[in-house]
Amino acid sequence: MDPIKQKFVEVALPRVAEFRKLLADHSEKVIGEITIGQVLTGMKGMVSLLCDTSKLDPEEGIRFRGYSIPELRERLPKRNPEGEPLPEGLFYLMLLNELPTREDVDALSREWASRSDLPDYVYKILDAFPTDTRPMVQFSTAILAMAKDSKFMAAYLDGMGKKEHWDQTYEDVMDLIARLPRIAAYIYRRMYHGNKQIDPDPSLDWAANLAHMMGFDNYEVHRLMRLYMFLHSDHEGGNVSAHTTHLVGSALSNPYYAYAAGMTGLAGPLHGFANQEVIRWMFNMIKEIGPACDDKEKIRKYIMQQIEDGKVIPGYGHAVLRKTDPRFTAQLEFGQKYLPDDPWLITMTCLFEVVPEVLVGISKIKNPWPNVDAGSGVLLMHYGIKEFDFYTVLFGVSRALGVLASLCWDRAYGLPIERPTSHPLDWFKKQAGM
Repeated sequence: MDPIKQKFVEVALPRVAEFRKLLADHSEKVIGEITIGQVLTGMKGMVSLLCDTSKLDPEEGIRFRGYSIPELRERLPKRNPEGEPLPEGLFYLMLLNELPTREDVDALSREWASRSDLPDYVYKILDAFPTDTRPMVQFSTAILAMAKDSKFMAAYLDGMGKKEHWDQTYEDVMDLIARLPRIAAYIYRRMYHGNKQIDPDPSLDWAANLAHMMGFDNYEVHRLMRLYMFLHSDHEGGNVSAHTTHLVGSALSNPYYAYAAGMTGLAGPLHGFANQEVIRWMFNMIKEIGPACDDKEKIRKYIMQQIEDGKVIPGYGHAVLRKTDPRFTAQLEFGQKYLPDDPWLITMTCLFEVVPEVLVGISKIKNPWPNVDAGSGVLLMHYGIKEFDFYTVLFGVSRALGVLASLCWDRAYGLPIERPTSHPLDWFKKQAGM
């Protein structure tokens, strides 16, 4: 048993005992009320999921196992002192509820490198797609195809007991995370660089190897990719990609099925697709009004016209947050430190100054502040990753860290299949006295 898996056993068994006692002794405890509005507007704010890896506070932003983003940028191991946290360290924290040492992170990097070879049939499946097939279609299909070799499914069919479900879930999760950079890089090089593939470098960490295989082999891009993978990794259990992975996994679908389903949710315009929309929107704005920061009044008028036309401002607003997304702040700090004169960063900064000021005067908008999508594409553009249709794939690689760590815990707790009840509209009208 590998050391991380052994430590998971040591951490999980006491937590599972607590989970079972809570379920046995306190199942009748009422923890909240549900309104018709919550049900009919996407279950917003309803406490209905168990997620240990992270928690989103409306006023404080995301916390990973209780730690804020600024805290983890300081405390998680780095490749170099001035660099960004290694994503392996965040996965370690989310899985084990323990800050890792540099040795722990290096061991995890080696473990993933040892599991990263892709089956030949995955390459053949990807090569069968027309090169203009949307990147997320290719990405999701490659993930789904690997279910052929699911260790969980093989053990389940062999009679594995419920208490052992976590074991082979862990094995699939580790294999899957290890392979994602190769899948993403293969799609990228095939679509945008004439299928001239680049072999992995075993000396690099997980995120840097992704950048290397994409063709961006310098320290600055490696540093950005570590930040990107860190910031997009998790956002508690209720967002679409996390909830979908949990929901499909609750049917004991193997991790490949569950994560592929989550990725089809991530591909939606109201979720991970939004990082593409921000860049496309900025292109259109500059094309129409010229260099944005020459005249901020032009930005105000352009935004007001967009709103009057019934359009949203991509990258602004959030279903839960009621402040500037700390993930955006981290990206802004990175940009101001390393690329202060970049025209895209200057435009992003101008929008940050103007957009909330306009949106705050619109009563129906509860959060006028930028979210993570408002900044991520700008940094990628600066370093030459300009194919913004591909950005959601990078988001998906990162999101695997959180949703798959959670999936290990779902199976350790033995969570049942998710099955809420539903009613027709007339039932709700009756409850409301209509």
